[in-house]
Amino acid sequence: MTKVHAFTGDCLGELDAVGVATAIRTGEFSAEEAALAALARIDAVEPQLNAVAFDDREHGLARAAAGDFPDGSLRGVPSMIKNNTIVDGIPTMHGSAAVPPTPATTNEKFTDQLLASGVNILGATTLPAFGLTATTEFVDRPPTRNPWNTEYSAGASSGGAAALVAAGALPIAHANDGGGSIRIPAAACGLVGLKPSRDRVLASAEGESLPIDLISNGVVSRSVRDTAHFIADTQRYAPAKGMPDLGLVEGPSGRRLRIALIAEPITGGLLDPETSVALEAVAEVLAAQGHMIDRVPLPVERSYVRQFTDYWSLLAFSLDHFGKRLIDKGFDRSKLDPFTVGLSKQFLRRFWATPGVLLGLRKSTKQFRALFDQFDVVYSPTLGHTTPKIGFLDPGGDFDEVFERLVQYVTFTPANNTSGTPAISLPLAQTKDGLPIGLHFAADVGQEQTLLELAYQLEAERPFARIQD
Repeated sequence: MTKVHAFTGDCLGELDAVGVATAIRTGEFSAEEAALAALARIDAVEPQLNAVAFDDREHGLARAAAGDFPDGSLRGVPSMIKNNTIVDGIPTMHGSAAVPPTPATTNEKFTDQLLASGVNILGATTLPAFGLTATTEFVDRPPTRNPWNTEYSAGASSGGAAALVAAGALPIAHANDGGGSIRIPAAACGLVGLKPSRDRVLASAEGESLPIDLISNGVVSRSVRDTAHFIADTQRYAPAKGMPDLGLVEGPSGRRLRIALIAEPITGGLLDPETSVALEAVAEVLAAQGHMIDRVPLPVERSYVRQFTDYWSLLAFSLDHFGKRLIDKGFDRSKLDPFTVGLSKQFLRRFWATPGVLLGLRKSTKQFRALFDQFDVVYSPTLGHTTPKIGFLDPGGDFDEVFERLVQYVTFTPANNTSGTPAISLPLAQTKDGLPIGLHFAADVGQEQTLLELAYQLEAERPFARIQD
């Protein structure tokens, strides 16, 4: 087992993002010193982790030296942005050789919202091709590896972000989620990963063009308070319309919640033993805290699996055939990876089903949200089984085999994307070999406060494992 981390005695120490921001604000150290320390940490672990898609240290150091940051709660904190998000000066490569490395000349709307928190973007993190799979692996370059054990996947699609934050190279990093892409790598790498409600945070450029926008922007972090500060900053910059106001959530509420426990994957079968043990152990903690727990099945029909995978395939088909219009004029479909091509071909075999797929996904939204007429929170594992080794979900492998493995692995998270509901993965357990296991909590649209309050309560009761221990 090879564990990789960058925690040292430099100025960043073991501080989370809020701790770093506080130290900068009080003059304990400067934003420039924080950036230099983070870059030294990145340089120390990047050869093993392969988590950086684009190094923009020159601009990051210049900003830090000038103190050129908005006055958000994370002012001066070193960070990176996922490389499917448009940032002035950084090529938006989407994890694919099909996209030319042309630097962007502007920011997308969400980028400005992220920057309003005060973070210092030092570069861009890796994702698999177009974020279409659950492991950050490639056919043309080394995979992004899990710092808890480099033989294992870091998850996806925000795998690079999760690897760097878990390893201590960065205190916080941008992530986004169209089927689990914040929560999956958070679970794999032992982090907090909140997918906000649809439209809680400004939409990504990718998501705005979709018939059903699955994508939510967020962060991965090592503490609940870091995520809470990020989401509060987004609301100060651009308050969400049509849902409850969300300020800074600073701790648990003491509310006794009605919690629905879902232990059976919608794809059928059973959880692996270690995930099942973790689920039950945390259920006992929740009950001891006074929460009321009832076991329920996932309230969507089994046909949801086919509908979601058909929609997933539609996204790949759109890239395959309209990449020049959707992504970049220089898009070269001959350089698409085999998994993306396989998904595109799968759509062609079932294109006739598309109208029914869209209707079915909208129906499943009503079914899933109906749970919140009776419950405050839905509790499940984040993933169908523990984190796989590198190669298990190889994008260059047999398509049908890899696709079926993905469907079994990513069984709990997509319902929150199609329904637009918020959900959070918390690192509340580990395997016998020391790999993180994420547990998953969802609430109704606009109820991020409930999730953050519960997350604080669980973080206090079961402190998250630290990679440096």
